[in-house]
Amino acid sequence: MSHKKKHTNDFGRDPIPALVLRVSVPFMVAQFVNVFYSIADRIFIGNLPVDGQTALAGAGVCAPIVTLLSSFATLIGIGGSILFSMRLGQKNRAQAEQILGSCFSLLMGFSAALTILFLLLKSRLLWWFGASAETFPYANTYLTIYTCGTFFALLGAGMNYFITAQGFPALGMATTLIGAVLNLILDPIFLFGLDFGIAGAAVATVIAQIASCAFVLLILRRKSMPIPLHIRKPSRAIMQSVVSFGFSPFLILATDSILLIALNAALQYHGGAQGDMLITCATIAQSFLMLITSPMIGITGGSQPLISFNYGAARPDRIHQTVRCVLTLCICFTGFMFMLSRIVPDAFVRIFTSDTEQIRLSSWAIRTYTLMIVPLAFQYTFVDSLTALGKPKVSLTLSLFRKALYFSCACLLPFVFGATSSFYAEPIADGIAAVTSTTTYLMIMKKHK
Repeated sequence: MSHKKKHTNDFGRDPIPALVLRVSVPFMVAQFVNVFYSIADRIFIGNLPVDGQTALAGAGVCAPIVTLLSSFATLIGIGGSILFSMRLGQKNRAQAEQILGSCFSLLMGFSAALTILFLLLKSRLLWWFGASAETFPYANTYLTIYTCGTFFALLGAGMNYFITAQGFPALGMATTLIGAVLNLILDPIFLFGLDFGIAGAAVATVIAQIASCAFVLLILRRKSMPIPLHIRKPSRAIMQSVVSFGFSPFLILATDSILLIALNAALQYHGGAQGDMLITCATIAQSFLMLITSPMIGITGGSQPLISFNYGAARPDRIHQTVRCVLTLCICFTGFMFMLSRIVPDAFVRIFTSDTEQIRLSSWAIRTYTLMIVPLAFQYTFVDSLTALGKPKVSLTLSLFRKALYFSCACLLPFVFGATSSFYAEPIADGIAAVTSTTTYLMIMKKHK
C-alpha cells in the first residue's frame, strides 16, 4: 500500500489545492508541449529557403482539418475518462475496467475509419477550407502524410486521458514530451538536412505520434496500474454514456475547425491579392493564441477527473474547492500571457518570417486576438466543470454560443470594416461568452446547492 501511495494521487482524501497542482499542472505542461511542437512545424516551414511563406499558408489551410481530426480523440478520451473517474469514485472497479477496454476498442474503430475517410476527401476539403492555386500543393502534401498517421495520433491522445484519470498525471505528461522532443529533433533533419520540404514536417509529426501512442499503451498495459488495459467489446449502454459525456468537448474542438475555415475564407475573399498573406498572418497569430488556450485546456481538462471522482463520491465541498483552485490557476496563467502578448509579439513573429509587412500585421493580430484572454479563463473553467459534473448539454450550449458569436463576427465584420476586422471576432466572442458562462454556472450551482 505504501508503494501505491508514493506514486498515485488520492482524489478523495488529498488536500485539494495541492491535488489540483499535481494533476492540472502536468496536464497543462503536456498541452503546452503538444502545441509547441505543432508550432515548431510552422516555424521550420516558414523558414524554408524556397517558398517558405507560401508553404506556411498551406500549413495554415490544413489547421482546421487537423483540429477536426484531433477532436475525435476527445470524444472518446474525455467522455470515457469522466465516466471512468465517476465509477472509481463509486468504487466500482469492474465497470471502470469495462469502460477503459471499451474506449480502447472504440478509438481503434474510429481512428481506422477516419483515416480512410479523410484520405478520400482531403483534396475537396482543402479547396473548401481556403486553399489557393499557390498553396494547394503544399497543403495537399502535408495533409496526405499527416492523415496517414491519424490512427496512432487519435489512439495515443484519447487513451492518454485514462493515465491521468488513474492518478498518474506526470506519466501523461511524459507521453507528450516523448513525441514533442522526437518531433523537434526530426523536423530540421527532414526539412533541411534531407531537403524533404513541407513533407518532412509531416513525416516528423507522424513518427512522433507513433512513439507517443506506443508509450501510452505500454503504460496502460502495465499490471501495476490500478486498472490495467484489457480489450473489451463495448456495450451499447457504455457507448451511449461515453459519447454523451464526450460530445460537448468534441463539438467544442470540432467547431474550432469551422471558425478557422470562416476566418480563412473571409481573409481570402475580402483580402484580394493579399489573401494568402493575411492567412499566413492569421496562422502566426493563432499559433500564439494556441500557447494560451491549449495549456488552459490542460488545466481545466486535467481537473475534470478530480471533479468527476468527487461527484461520484458525493463530496460537493471538494468539488467547489476544486473549481475555485482551477479558476485561480487559469486567471494567473492568462494574466501572465496577456502581459507577454503586449511585450513580445514582434519577437514571436520574427521566428516565422522576416517580411516587414507580415511582422507588423501579425504582431497587431496577436495583440487583437488576446484582448479578452483573461475573461476567457472563466469560460474555460466553468464550461469544463459543468461537463465533469454530468451537465454536458449546458456546457455544450455555452460553448456553441461563443462559437456562433465568433463565426458571425468573422463573416460579417469584413463587409463593413474590411478584411482585417475579422481578427476582432476572437475578443468580442471571448468577452461576451465569459459573462454568459459565469452567470449560467453561478445560477446552476446556486439551484443545485
